[in-house]
Amino acid sequence: MKIEQWFYSLPSRSRSFFHPHQVDQELKEEVREHLEQQVRENVAKGMSPEAARTAALRTLGGIAQIEQQCRDARGGRVLADFVQDLRYGFRQLLRSPGFSALAVLCLTLGIGANAAVFSWVEGILFRPYPAVTHQERLFALAGTAQGKTGAEELSWPDYLDLRRSCTLCEDSLVSKITGSTLSIGDHAETAIGSIVSANYFDAIGVRPILGRGFEPGEDVGNDSHPVVVISYQMWRNRFKGDPEIVGKTQRLNNVPHTVIGVAPDGFYGTFVGWAMQFWVPASMEETFESGGYKLEDRDARWVEAYVRLKPGVSRSQAQQEISAIAARLDANYPTSNRGRDIGLWPLWQTPFNNAGTLLPTLEVMVAVVALVLLIACANVGNLLLVRSIARRHEMSVRLAIGATRARLLKQLLTEGLILAALGTAGGLLAAYACRHALVLLLPARSGTAMYLPGQMDARVMSWSAGICLIVTLIVGLIPALQARNFDLAEPLKAESPGVVGARGRAWLRSILVISQVCLSFVLLVGASLLLESLNKIRTTSPGFTTTSVVTTRVSLVAAGYDVPRAKIFQDDLMDRLSVLPGVDSAAFAQVTPLGYGSYSSTPIAVDGYNPPPDERPAIEYNQVSPAYFATLGIRLLSGREFTRNDNENAPLVAIVNRTMMNRYWGGQDPIGRRLQVNGRWARVVGVAADSKYESMREAPTPFFYVPLRQDFARGPALYIRTSQPLPSMLAALVREVHALDPNLALYEMITLQEQVNRSTSAQLVAVTLVSILGALALLLAGVGLYAVMSSAVAQSTRELGLRMALGAGAANLARLVLSRGLRLTAGGVLFGIVAALALTRLLGNLLYNVSPYDPLVFASALAVMTLAALSACLLPAWRAARTDPARILRD
Repeated sequence: MKIEQWFYSLPSRSRSFFHPHQVDQELKEEVREHLEQQVRENVAKGMSPEAARTAALRTLGGIAQIEQQCRDARGGRVLADFVQDLRYGFRQLLRSPGFSALAVLCLTLGIGANAAVFSWVEGILFRPYPAVTHQERLFALAGTAQGKTGAEELSWPDYLDLRRSCTLCEDSLVSKITGSTLSIGDHAETAIGSIVSANYFDAIGVRPILGRGFEPGEDVGNDSHPVVVISYQMWRNRFKGDPEIVGKTQRLNNVPHTVIGVAPDGFYGTFVGWAMQFWVPASMEETFESGGYKLEDRDARWVEAYVRLKPGVSRSQAQQEISAIAARLDANYPTSNRGRDIGLWPLWQTPFNNAGTLLPTLEVMVAVVALVLLIACANVGNLLLVRSIARRHEMSVRLAIGATRARLLKQLLTEGLILAALGTAGGLLAAYACRHALVLLLPARSGTAMYLPGQMDARVMSWSAGICLIVTLIVGLIPALQARNFDLAEPLKAESPGVVGARGRAWLRSILVISQVCLSFVLLVGASLLLESLNKIRTTSPGFTTTSVVTTRVSLVAAGYDVPRAKIFQDDLMDRLSVLPGVDSAAFAQVTPLGYGSYSSTPIAVDGYNPPPDERPAIEYNQVSPAYFATLGIRLLSGREFTRNDNENAPLVAIVNRTMMNRYWGGQDPIGRRLQVNGRWARVVGVAADSKYESMREAPTPFFYVPLRQDFARGPALYIRTSQPLPSMLAALVREVHALDPNLALYEMITLQEQVNRSTSAQLVAVTLVSILGALALLLAGVGLYAVMSSAVAQSTRELGLRMALGAGAANLARLVLSRGLRLTAGGVLFGIVAALALTRLLGNLLYNVSPYDPLVFASALAVMTLAALSACLLPAWRAARTDPARILRD
């Protein structure tokens, strides 16, 4: 149609759209007037009135067809046709409530799984910080060191230099996770908080609802500004919503802090995994971090930071400028910054919170739920194909009375839209109910549950709407493919497809079943690989004993212990524990292996080792007490353990691990050699076996230990090797601690095996979710196979009756049906093996000592798939075996 013609007809189209009933009535009257005019002309020619009307109808053609042609030519019937199709579609679904419920349930599970995972991706990776503005321009800032993988914290002086020099950054901020002990009765809990720069709240666009944020200069000095902003949740729970809270004090790590503000409801800080309960300025760093005052130490790397780029600045542009700044720092401060760079990470790759930890799991989950959705769509498509067999007569009648194939296609698409819309609505409700479910798979620590909420925001809704449209096309077009070459004479034929032949329309259903089996097999293989990997992680020795060692902490800092008093308490507690029944040994250490706490790190120098010009070795270490290695079961390869004589008055000593010995002493025994730690020389007195320090997946890394008394900390972890059950040991320890000081509190007590389990929680999440979705996929595939085989048996009753009349037994018919189902399963498994070999390598980041091509895993998945297929085919085979040939032939 030409443009001017379209504009000419626009008023008519608009009137038809907004006043369809009035326009339709006018059309009927106009057609009736044409008919009456033709009748009058025929009467004038001498025809009788009856003959004149008959001739007029013959001349004009069918009245209904003329009206429909006029409506089509006029346009404006789109909405009316759509409403009509909706009504008819709902009536069709209500006629088969069982089919409709099963189809909607399949789509609800598939779409709900996708929406739930999208909400987790949105809330954990892409929009992790509610109430923070312009998160799309926010990037994590962290350091890198030549020769080391991964990222590490920055020093405060480096951060200040970068903040002053970066011209492409709109703002930058520090947000370092920390904790404070809150004593409650005879136990202690940790309040999670952040050490932040003074511009923190201004930089993220968050304003306290009471009081104020931090002012410029409050992040300068040494413990010079004991002020705190508390969270809305802490204000409501701990302070009962006190409207006069501003100006009051709260002890954090036994230091009185003045409350200057209350953060708004819905703001949880800028750390993925934990909801912050308080914020203190960087000037209070020494109160919350061990290791002394660090704000002027360029070697002290503790800062976790973010930058917000200016509008229009890309990450690569900002990275070039930041790397140039890091190069200048390298040149200006070679003793502390040699070989160091500073990098930018998007929020979903943030290296210092749980976003980076959960990223591999969520990447796998996005792929898995996509496969589940495809299986669900194939299942519903199969159900619609089976149902379309019963609607062949309806379709043939509609075609015979003038409906076009395009009109039938619109009807099928509308029915698919109804199913997809109902499935999307149910899926969104299910996803909303599961938006916080991820945290249920992760254990609480020290009484504090993790915080990993999903976000059901506009982007998730948009994704879900897009999925709804895709599902509509899939489930609507699948039966349309069968109807495109529909033969009007076919419903009148007596023949039907056989069980074995799968002729004609059965090929599409077979392809869908094979696809379901293929995708289900891939998910089964993936779940089996992750399960085997998790089992190997948790059963592999971490290099220390896990089953007979428990760990806890005593809240000395919160109780106000100074260093001399803390030393006396530790000695007295060790003496008491040494005589307790069932206690083999006990020890202290600053950091728990595989825990969340960070090890201290120091540049080192080694006698006889000359590093390359661009390398400045920096090694992590732990401060431990005497009997630490005996208590944890870490084997000493040579030398001795620390003793009480290795105190602050004795020469500095250290114990190195095997990897450090091999790297810096060429594998020679370093006993008696010197090692420079924090600028002071120490003698090596022992070599310990390698163990796991931060992750069960880590490669052997250089590490060393120093005596706790020579690098003292007031709040170390306590380890007890015992044969007593954990509750008995906890009660005994509480009794001994209270005998020394009734005001002290304990953190939770756990075994080191539980510590290992917690460190592998990301793998547990992946295993659990993939297993659940794999089981769901297997169920959907079984339903699809059952539907196809039941349909084939129902359509082949005549063939089955003839076979039995010709001598086939019930067992032969059952075997015929089972073989048909197993052939479909075998085809799906063959494609599934090829797909699994190509896709399971993507699980590499989550697998531990497991080959993605493990034949045992593939064999297990094959066995499970075969059992599921047999279960799905048994009932159709039983029905085929009970076919009555006399009744079939009589009918």
